[in-house]
Amino acid sequence: MSTKSKGYTLIIVLLCAFALTIYGAYSPARKAQKQQIVCIKFKKGVEMKAVEQHMAGFAALKHEIPQVISYASGETILPNQAVSDYDVVHYLTFQSVDDIKKFEKSEAYKQFVAENKGIWEKTLIVNADIRQ
Repeated sequence: MSTKSKGYTLIIVLLCAFALTIYGAYSPARKAQKQQIVCIKFKKGVEMKAVEQHMAGFAALKHEIPQVISYASGETILPNQAVSDYDVVHYLTFQSVDDIKKFEKSEAYKQFVAENKGIWEKTLIVNADIRQ
């Protein structure tokens, strides 16, 4: 193979690699169609360490359960000196209602609930469609 041919081959290989990289970066991700919002009120006197373990454990479920497309969480905000019924909120997105059911029936989620329900005063779970 001549030097000129090697040069053209190298250029084509680099262009193909670039095209594959761009395709991977802009290919559509799994589209979220459903969401689940989980609100938690902790029992009085629960230590901050237990709350932090709860938050980290719930966040880890995203990596353990493939049906979860995305996850976010946070502490509730008290507007105008209001009293909040819940302390933290977890937001999960899924592709379908079946994926929500699989999440709820997964061993990882069941284990998380078993390990943490002792520090919960109450919970609220809301499932909803995502409209865009």
